[in-house]
Amino acid sequence: MVFDLTSNANKYFKDDVVMVDSVAQFWDKYTDKSKLYGIAECDIQRFIEHANQFIRLADGKRLSAHCAQDIEGYLADKGRESSISHSVFCDVVLSLRVLFVEMVVLDWPHSFPWQQWFDTRDLEPSHSTIARDSAVSSMQLANMHPDNAALINQFSAVFEKLVLEIRVRQYSIRTEHAYTKWLIRFLRFTKVTSYDQCVLADISSFLEYLVAVRNVSPSTQSQALNALVFFYRHVLGITIDDSISFARSTKPKKLPVVLSKNQISRLILAIENPLHNLMASLLYGSGMRLMEVIRLRVLDVDFDYHQINVRNAKGKKDRVVPLPETVRKSLLTWIADREAVHVQDVAAGYGEVYLPYALARKYKNAAKEFRWQYVFSSQKVSTDPRSGKVRRHHVHETVLQKSIKKAADKMNINKKVSCHSLRHSFATHLFENGVDIRTVQELLGHADISTTMIYTHVLNKPGMTTISPLDTLLND
Repeated sequence: MVFDLTSNANKYFKDDVVMVDSVAQFWDKYTDKSKLYGIAECDIQRFIEHANQFIRLADGKRLSAHCAQDIEGYLADKGRESSISHSVFCDVVLSLRVLFVEMVVLDWPHSFPWQQWFDTRDLEPSHSTIARDSAVSSMQLANMHPDNAALINQFSAVFEKLVLEIRVRQYSIRTEHAYTKWLIRFLRFTKVTSYDQCVLADISSFLEYLVAVRNVSPSTQSQALNALVFFYRHVLGITIDDSISFARSTKPKKLPVVLSKNQISRLILAIENPLHNLMASLLYGSGMRLMEVIRLRVLDVDFDYHQINVRNAKGKKDRVVPLPETVRKSLLTWIADREAVHVQDVAAGYGEVYLPYALARKYKNAAKEFRWQYVFSSQKVSTDPRSGKVRRHHVHETVLQKSIKKAADKMNINKKVSCHSLRHSFATHLFENGVDIRTVQELLGHADISTTMIYTHVLNKPGMTTISPLDTLLND
């Protein structure tokens, strides 16, 4: 095994906790420790090279002399390298974790937020935040569904028309992906060779097939129906009438998963990552949806009026939600740290953020202004594979989802806890505190008050006020 170290490299290791007689022995020990982290034998050399690069760039500074700020600065610089992929970046983080946690006896590496740097994840090109940055083409649709490339190419004009009709109506990108998926499945089911062979009876057959054979849920069947009705009406120009008759699956009535105030408190306390803790607190404290928190921009946080402006939310509506006083100080500190990172990004030639609806063309400098930056931005910049632009996107939503689930498991909360459970709990606890239903409707952004009324079960509380006959029997 060959190491790219100078002959006097022992000075980097001397007086550190790990006492070795030679550089080779140091890296042999590093190799053994790497295996404890699940690093395969064939990959260890790559991790050694990452750690070795850090040592070389330290320019003679001993490992024991490094502090947490040195690691944060190094990883921040690595994160600004637009050519480095997410997987390589994680390898760099892990290489330094092995180096400082296992090879150097210091206290700070054990409390360093390694996981926070691991959680950095690039947004994939089809992610709902940036997918609209692409032009409409069958090739891009084929990339979204590689297993169906032949079918998409065969009906390329139909798919492009579908996407165009969806975007003209400003439907969400998730709707676009869902409708595209259902059209693919429908065409594969009907086995038509030309779109003019599609008839209304095919819709009924397909929807019944989904329930009888595929055993899909009622909501899935309804989504498929909506997609096909949109396709026939707006792409094929075929009027939908009463000829569509099919066995509709019945959707069971379910109450939302709500956590008690005690469970909410325990859950948030169990989230050790400061960033995830702050985001979870906002989910519960403001009632925002997951992606509304994830996509929050600096200009939308109004500290003077103690409120958050939720822009372009579900239904293309804006609304105002409260900014919890409990998180005010933490959020101010976080935004100040983000501004410092943004200044460094601009100095390095980056600093752009994604802006929707051609705002970047309308306002030439807006993409680099700090007020437009995401509050919860990623730890690293990433390169858009289509445009080649280097941007710092928001954190990936799965990071927070996993963190909340992990905290719920840790606290033994035996409910199906998700990020949306915090929004459900926000609404329910407002009702318990006597807030009127119209106010709750406005805070949640519901277009129809019947949607809000699902939370009013807490007003009746039949299970809490009714005494069980077993208890009366035992008391007689």
